Amino acid sequence: MRSVTFLGGGSFGTALGILLANKGHKVTIWDRSQLVVNDINNNRTNDKYLSDIIIPDNVVATNSIEDSIEESDYVILSVPSFAIRDVCKLIHNKVNKNQIIVSIAKGIEEETKMRLSKVMKEELPSNPVVVLSGPSHAEEVSKNLPTTVVVSSESMDYAYRVQDLFMTNNFRVYTNDDIIGVEIGGAVKNIIALACGICDGLGYGDNTKAALMTRGMSEIVRVGTLLGGRRETFYGLTGMGDLIVTCTSLHSRNRRAGIFIGEGVPFKEACNRIGMVVEGVKACEAFYEWKDKLNVNMPITDMLYKVLFKNKDVKTAVKELMERDKKDEMH
Repeated sequence: MRSVTFLGGGSFGTALGILLANKGHKVTIWDRSQLVVNDINNNRTNDKYLSDIIIPDNVVATNSIEDSIEESDYVILSVPSFAIRDVCKLIHNKVNKNQIIVSIAKGIEEETKMRLSKVMKEELPSNPVVVLSGPSHAEEVSKNLPTTVVVSSESMDYAYRVQDLFMTNNFRVYTNDDIIGVEIGGAVKNIIALACGICDGLGYGDNTKAALMTRGMSEIVRVGTLLGGRRETFYGLTGMGDLIVTCTSLHSRNRRAGIFIGEGVPFKEACNRIGMVVEGVKACEAFYEWKDKLNVNMPITDMLYKVLFKNKDVKTAVKELMERDKKDEMH
């Protein structure tokens, strides 16, 4: 039995906590919200983030970050990408060097454009860092539906430990030593999912979505390989796999926010309606700035940015994408 702490009581952290508790591990969930803590401890539910799911008795919630991590073998950062650095600062003087820090967020730090594992190592230089990514909606993980993910680290021995920690007969965990590719794939796919949602909201069909996903995959590969990721990584779980599930499922916050935008809802209001962080918005803003520095062509990202932040009409954006100069598909 291992002791595992989740810092953040959101949907995916709660779902993974349930998975580990069902394996017999001791699970602690830290959250700032007293309502979330009370709901978990008193009602065995987390209705704010994951409704209609019963939480096992060996999951305990707390508002004390010190108590939550004191005896943990693994500390899972289950907060959005923008909060990773702040949470790492909170625990900097509270963790010991033997505790493995795991991020389950998918994004990059907006201000610095750093991958999340780099942010974690900057704030927690003495701790091993692992990232977990892949097509894994919390709603399905919490119901023990067959799911596959990937873990990566600069020190793969720790990735193997995290693989063993999470592996079950319905939650299959692969390893991949390309941590750059794993993180970039998980971040950029949110941009494409938001664009796919907009097209759904506009009433466009399967042809449009297939085009966006396929050409979006090209953007992921182009920027990802320039940043040092391996091409084959992006055709695996963290790239193609996560792209498929995020672009097609109504569990996807990015797709649902996009649907609202396509229907004419201002993007800030659309995000508020989702009630949780829409990572594709932050990722779009970051990679829009990054693409020029890298001199990489990302037309979907470019148009989405103009829709979100420059009030560009969505149908005009689609028209301009379709009317660009002729190109060879492989170039």
